[in-house]
Amino acid sequence: MRILTGNDLKSGEVIWWTGSDWSLHVEDAADVSGSEEEIARREEAARRVNASYAIDAELHAGSPRPVHIKDRIRALGPTVRPDLTLKPADPDIGNWVI
Repeated sequence: MRILTGNDLKSGEVIWWTGSDWSLHVEDAADVSGSEEEIARREEAARRVNASYAIDAELHAGSPRPVHIKDRIRALGPTVRPDLTLKPADPDIGNWVI
């Protein structure tokens, strides 16, 4: 099974092709085997998605599940507690050494 993912052009959020539109939920993703390149070109040309690409997935409890850990993280969100993430309004951001 192959599913198509990318980023919403306006918000930057991870999105998944449903067969007719895009969803924020990987559970809504449709199998695009054989047509992934055509869909990606069409959707990028329509400026609805950025950097779309097809990934391998398997059905797990009736829903698509990305095979690769990178894409599982993209599908399920951050691997740390959301309250620990850096906020843009953080007054100490200028003091951070990266």
